[in-house]
Amino acid sequence: MRDLTRGEPSSGVYSRYARRYARLVTMPTNAPTAAGALADITSSDSTLRRFLHGLPGVDAVGLEARAASLGTRSIKTTAKAYAIDLAISMVDLTTLEGADTPGKVRALGAKAVHPDPTDRTTPATAAVCVYPDMVATAKAAVAGSGVKVASVATAFPAGRAALSVKLADVRDAVAAGADEIDMVIDRGAFLAGDYLKVYEEIVAVKEACGPHARLKVIFETGELSTYDNIRRASWLGMLAGADFIKTSTGKVAVNATPANTLLMLEAVRDFRAQTGVQVGVKPAGGIRTTKDAIKFLVLVNETVGEDWLDNHWFRFGASSLLNDLLMQRQKLATGRYSGPDYVTVD
Repeated sequence: MRDLTRGEPSSGVYSRYARRYARLVTMPTNAPTAAGALADITSSDSTLRRFLHGLPGVDAVGLEARAASLGTRSIKTTAKAYAIDLAISMVDLTTLEGADTPGKVRALGAKAVHPDPTDRTTPATAAVCVYPDMVATAKAAVAGSGVKVASVATAFPAGRAALSVKLADVRDAVAAGADEIDMVIDRGAFLAGDYLKVYEEIVAVKEACGPHARLKVIFETGELSTYDNIRRASWLGMLAGADFIKTSTGKVAVNATPANTLLMLEAVRDFRAQTGVQVGVKPAGGIRTTKDAIKFLVLVNETVGEDWLDNHWFRFGASSLLNDLLMQRQKLATGRYSGPDYVTVD
């Protein structure tokens, strides 16, 4: 994937952004150097606060400039075909509406398994994401395919419920067959500085997931207000045992952006360098076109490298994106765009 881009920003500009960004991600002296050191950091509210506020402040201008510069990369046609298939395989095909029916979920499952029924070379998506009460239906729809079933839980999307209710939500989804749980953090507690409460809730949800279900922790970055808070939330989620860190619910005005995703990618890179533990990243909400998806894949490739260019470690939470990916895939194969009935409308 590293050779998929061609052309660089002018060397002087690029070097200036790179130097600025290198300062941005310099690790604090109190960062953990091994997984065993995590217990000391999370032993009390004061030690956790000291660590999170010891993380380097984010240079917003440098972060956004770096994200923008990577977004200007062009790719060759052969690499574009690869990137489209890779992006399809990373989609969490999602329906999270009050009007969801078993029929709609079964149709979504069928689309996840065979996104383009006329071309069986099209890869399946990574997962289908539904509410807990639809997990069993989704599980039956994708049986035998390798497509995972993810379930939002913990009083999604607001997260305003007692911990006992959140954990019951998770256990119900896992009992119904969920392979992955997408939880939301308590943004009110986080913004009030009650980091230990947020940490302990994530730990409890991770335990409720059991030994097999992977946990994605949603920060709702649009409500965290600052890049510093997104960095702190990223480290907090990883310290608590998140398998993935995820930008958004898709239910607020500001969701995934190249800048906040780049910041989270830097966080997982640094966390692995310090602890040896790899954590996935899932941008969600607002990613609608193939062009958008490729920009995010370039961010992954240039920031954390090929180890994350796999749907085990990177996902797109964007159902409408799949339709555009399928149309662009057909365009590459046939030289023309399909008609409006080529893809199903979600």
